[in-house]
Amino acid sequence: MHFTRRRPSQSASPILVAVSFLASGGAAASCSSSDGDGSGPDSIDAAADVASASKDSGIDAPSIRDAGSVDAAPLPIVCTSPPCATSLVTTLGAGINDRAEGFCALLGDGTVACWGANGAGQLGRGDDAGKVDSSNAARVVGLSEIVTIDHTCAVDRNGAVWCWGTGPFLRQADAGSVTTEGTPVQLDLPPATKVAVGYTTACATVEGGVHCWGSNADAQLSPLPAASEDRGLPRSVPIPPGAPVRAMAVGRATFVLREDGTLVTWGANPPLGRISPLFPDPYPDHVEISGFAMVDLAHDNACATAGGIGYCWGAPSVPGKGSAIDRALPEPVVTPEPIVDIATTQTHVIQDLGLKRSRWCASSVSGAVYCWGLNESGQAGDGTQNYAFDAVQVEGLPEPAAQVKTTPNTTCALLTNGKVYCWGSNHNGQLGNGQSPGRSFVPVEVMLP
Repeated sequence: MHFTRRRPSQSASPILVAVSFLASGGAAASCSSSDGDGSGPDSIDAAADVASASKDSGIDAPSIRDAGSVDAAPLPIVCTSPPCATSLVTTLGAGINDRAEGFCALLGDGTVACWGANGAGQLGRGDDAGKVDSSNAARVVGLSEIVTIDHTCAVDRNGAVWCWGTGPFLRQADAGSVTTEGTPVQLDLPPATKVAVGYTTACATVEGGVHCWGSNADAQLSPLPAASEDRGLPRSVPIPPGAPVRAMAVGRATFVLREDGTLVTWGANPPLGRISPLFPDPYPDHVEISGFAMVDLAHDNACATAGGIGYCWGAPSVPGKGSAIDRALPEPVVTPEPIVDIATTQTHVIQDLGLKRSRWCASSVSGAVYCWGLNESGQAGDGTQNYAFDAVQVEGLPEPAAQVKTTPNTTCALLTNGKVYCWGSNHNGQLGNGQSPGRSFVPVEVMLP
């Protein structure tokens, strides 16, 4: 039986996951690769047929029966035998069109290990190592005493912010420019507690508030047009007063999640997640849903959990058709049981069809992992290559999952014993199991250093 929930007052009509998947853009088309991930014509035809069927059916999305939210807390991680991970993130490539995939994990000893694609230096192994992909997880050079990570940036125990790979890393006179760093560089910032980085913009929580830098194309630094002399240097963004910051995320918009469960956003609309007449909206304000426990932002798509319910929103599913804000507000997705963590991917266009697709995975209160969307590489984790219209349970995880992260072709889960398991494509080495490119329909353990 599906878990049910109450409709938030400001969102569009709630919808069952099979219909939600169609209306909100379905699952991400996999990138073309030597192991055949997502390049088959059958999968693209199926996506087109599904979108067409949804449009032509004339069936209204069914209302979800009323139900109260639940107290859904993340499962604790208890290391059973080192090495153990305490947090898991995806890496970022050279830009929005770089579909190379990889992951990083914060280890219990305060170091960071990464695996997968390295064309943009995202493994942090130094220029001498070259920009070579690797299925062997290895520590990022020079990092220690790290307390939090986001993509390829980290904050250490003293508040220093370190970044590697490709991004806005304050390394040139024009701070709005993007550079590539083979090893971590310390950013010229006051001591920070959190950092969040996108392809061209980044933010950190420092004493006195939130500082952001880089590109202002989506008005994440200041109202448009930005003064030309600003050079994208770090500047304080005036956010509404409130509880301490629990987490941050940066994509085309900037998200600040507070300890009281309120979510403040500004930037591109969507994925702003709230009603606004501004496109973009440079003025931080609250998303109307309260009680958020976590949030995941992947450039133009976002998901969050509140009271065991998953909400997703973001870019429109079919560019050039309908409204640009069809998915602008959070909508609940149906999962078999209450969830504590949810992950999404950024959208990209399927060539010749103009369809945009993304995919999702979530971990539940019981520690089960569910995924839905495209599944040619087994990235949904049910042991098949069948398109996952509904959330399917991942098979073969040896322990409950505390956290899940997903890319278009691969999914990884951080288990409660501190181990990381991945499944799906290994084209960039993103399975982290030391094997050659290929794919796995069942979860395999990442060999953490």
